[in-house]
Amino acid sequence: MDINLPDISGIEALSILRRNPMTTAIPVVALSSNAMPRDIEKGLKAGFFRYLTKPIKIDQFMDALAEAVAFAQSNR
Repeated sequence: MDINLPDISGIEALSILRRNPMTTAIPVVALSSNAMPRDIEKGLKAGFFRYLTKPIKIDQFMDALAEAVAFAQSNR
């Protein structure tokens, strides 16, 4: 999920997902051009599964997706 969405921040959107029992356990990966350590820490504290920065590094992106899928499957 992009952190800087047009009408709502990614952190706010994640908060909505976490409050809904149907979506609370979905691992959400943050994607942002905000790459300062404080930005990454804020995203992880908000509950993102991983926080990736732009430009995307394909190997990190694929690893994060694989970890998210494995996490989701183990928590069924």
